[in-house]
Amino acid sequence: MSIDLRPPERVMRLARMGSAHPMRLSFLRHLLRRFVQEGWSFDRPVWEIDAHGVGRAVYRAKGPDRSYSLVAFAHELPDDMRSDRVIAEAWDATFCLFDGTPTEDDLARLAQNVPYQEAGRLRSSELSLSRANRSVRLWEYVVDALAKGQQPEAQRLAEVGYLMRTTAVYGSGKFGAADRSALSAHTLAQAPFQIEMLNVYLIRCFVMDLVEHMARARNANAAVLDPALRRQCGIGNSTGLGMAPFLVNHPRLLHAWIQARETALLRVRQLPSASTAQVTALHDALLAAQRNAADWHSEHPLQVPKLAHLRQDLQAIAQQLQHWDPHASQPWNALWCWGEQHLSLEGQEQLLALLIEPHGALVDTLCDTMAADETQRPSAQGDIGTLRQRIEQDYAWALRCEFASQEDEARFWYVSQNKLEPRLGQRFEEPGAEREYPLDVGRAVQRLHHALSQTPDDTRLARWLLHNEAHRWAAKRVLAHLPYAEIQDNLVSQALLPIDMLRCKLAFFGASHFDPRSDRWVRICLFQHAPFPHELEHDRTIAV
Repeated sequence: MSIDLRPPERVMRLARMGSAHPMRLSFLRHLLRRFVQEGWSFDRPVWEIDAHGVGRAVYRAKGPDRSYSLVAFAHELPDDMRSDRVIAEAWDATFCLFDGTPTEDDLARLAQNVPYQEAGRLRSSELSLSRANRSVRLWEYVVDALAKGQQPEAQRLAEVGYLMRTTAVYGSGKFGAADRSALSAHTLAQAPFQIEMLNVYLIRCFVMDLVEHMARARNANAAVLDPALRRQCGIGNSTGLGMAPFLVNHPRLLHAWIQARETALLRVRQLPSASTAQVTALHDALLAAQRNAADWHSEHPLQVPKLAHLRQDLQAIAQQLQHWDPHASQPWNALWCWGEQHLSLEGQEQLLALLIEPHGALVDTLCDTMAADETQRPSAQGDIGTLRQRIEQDYAWALRCEFASQEDEARFWYVSQNKLEPRLGQRFEEPGAEREYPLDVGRAVQRLHHALSQTPDDTRLARWLLHNEAHRWAAKRVLAHLPYAEIQDNLVSQALLPIDMLRCKLAFFGASHFDPRSDRWVRICLFQHAPFPHELEHDRTIAV
């Protein structure tokens, strides 16, 4: 039986992208495996935090070729200044990831800048900038329980999943931090978002140390968190519309991510048999997914039915495994084909993650293919006929998009003047559409195709583009010929749900507990259940 990659017209629709799940190719999983395989070590050379939880600390990660240090500043934040919004001006903690080990002069300089975030300035020795707030629901409860010598209730921890959540993790040249091009010599930075994931991983270490420190400040005999409860705590994140355009602005990168995931699925489906160890790992992964789904809560009307479908689908998968024959020909493909027929989109994408999980030796090297050079430019050699044919073959979805009503063009993307963050406006209700940011790929390609209709096929493309500058952006995307580069939906429609774009990207980060707070911002959790540094150093065979 011939098995092929899933076609882009099935994979690159927002409804499916908005049902994506973290998997073993996700960036944080890649980082954890790197820690183990490369023998990273960790220490905490600075801890100067007072009884009120205010002060500074440094966490250092030592890799095979260089070290990185998280410089953390803990603050006393009045309740009336607590906010997840990007316009906030104060936080419970602020951080930067430093290239190497900071000197005392470095720490003094950073203390004058990092706590102010966007209002401060960094140097090229700083690789990222971030901030976080304590969970109002959990922080005081956990500190108080430990101070009394007790453990917090596991269920209460599970319902939230974190004790602090970040509201931004900036990198790639923002506010003076090292530009992406300056990281070319860093082995760590060769794969996507490893710098940012390291930042968040070390923040998690700081948060767990801080909560125990504040408990001991109240009672020298305070309890320490049970190791299982510690593992249960990840780092939360609040993120919004600013992240969504990334997928459109980085078509080569998006293509690389999706192609790696789809290739992993294909490799597993093509396997002729299933070993006992692989079957055991599949069942273990299913149990973990069921526990995650049980702890995953949301009150948003978009997410509640999706969670219900996911829990039902996981139960259906468990029942199907009772009848699944791992000794039959191509058993993994049989399980996948069953899932495509019987599961919701949520369940299908969860099944994808489950099937990949037992096959690290087969798929993990695909992480090395998930970077991309966005500076590459496609050649404009050729003629108009070739471009027209490429549009009709690869962008048929764009030609099918309707732009006949105000509903079809209701939105426009723009960049806010104050925060330089992407925003969505209402085209026919709000001013500013003349400053529209180009994210409407379907509409742009459709207009390009129409503009070509009166041009002879043998017209040289380069010459035509020279005189039709407005269509260069769309032509460049078409000429790149990247099957998984485009979201095959109308991105300016009134029906657009930006959170679908957010979830796709966050799943590749490795985020769990996706909890929309509106159609354009969301809370998630990172590194929940991940091992801590002392566990990685103690057991280099630990499963990650």
